[in-house]
Amino acid sequence: MDTYIEVGAYEAKSHFPEFLRKAKSGMAFRITNRGEHVADLVPPGAAERRGGAEAAVRMQRFVAAHVTNGGIDIKALIEEGRD
Repeated sequence: MDTYIEVGAYEAKSHFPEFLRKAKSGMAFRITNRGEHVADLVPPGAAERRGGAEAAVRMQRFVAAHVTNGGIDIKALIEEGRD
């Protein structure tokens, strides 16, 4: 979830039930106070999904940074580990 609708704190407070209904339906809001980001209002489970996506990106970066330099016989390594 990368798309947030920016909302001022006063507006969020004044229309909180409406924002809760919209968040429940899948919308996400970034709440600001005098232009400073202070909170996010996201749908249920959004944090878990975002955490999983971030973990996948970290894993892809790790794999890309640790590419083997060829010449390694994977099959031999697998067989060696079966002792």
